[in-house]
Amino acid sequence: MRVGLFVACLTDTVFPETGRAAVRLLRRLGCTVVYPQEQTCCGQAHHTSGYRREASGLAARFAEVFDGCELVVTPSASCAAMVRDHYPALAAREPRIARAPRTLELTEFLVDVLGVTDVGASFPHRVAYHPACQALRSLRTGDRPLRLLREVRGLELVELPGAEDCCGFGGAFAWKNADTSVAMVADKVRRIGGSGAEVVCSDDDACLMQIGGALSRLRGGVRAVHLAEILAETASAPAGRPARTRR
Repeated sequence: MRVGLFVACLTDTVFPETGRAAVRLLRRLGCTVVYPQEQTCCGQAHHTSGYRREASGLAARFAEVFDGCELVVTPSASCAAMVRDHYPALAAREPRIARAPRTLELTEFLVDVLGVTDVGASFPHRVAYHPACQALRSLRTGDRPLRLLREVRGLELVELPGAEDCCGFGGAFAWKNADTSVAMVADKVRRIGGSGAEVVCSDDDACLMQIGGALSRLRGGVRAVHLAEILAETASAPAGRPARTRR
């Protein structure tokens, strides 16, 4: 199957291993991955900050860059939600946006389109899963990430109390409401520490930057890892990765 890969701005500039992992995973599952070098931002940051004109321009570029792709896959829940939830309204301002192809978050594509939960991964660690707000509330990915994690060889999935609570990032929210954001991520990392997990994973690098930064300051040894990296890892090709810290 031929799919376009959209990599979020944050992933591209700060956590490129997420994108590389997505490519390895999709190719291992038999997909032909098209990665247009001309891709830029989906416009989410502009849209959520009230800059609708600028967001419309970026959305139109997204539609042009991925024109010809039947399906686009992204390892960013928030970007997938932007395309699905907000592009239709922006298309009223800029008709070119209506050409944007169907866009799915990675776990949606794996489970719903490819029909797989066992992707041949191996990751012998205790892992807690934090669902990104956009995955949970906009995309409604449900238990798809958990179903994929349960099939990973050697992985022990541990319960994370309050998993559905926001980590406090929320884009501009984190710096416009810094005190509240810090309190929210403190609650999150306290629960992660109490879960016994060695690794916390999520389907969005923005959450992992927020959580990983807080974890690194505690020096407790818990790593923040994108779900794509876990699913891309196999017994024959383990991947080393640095701890994620907030930049």
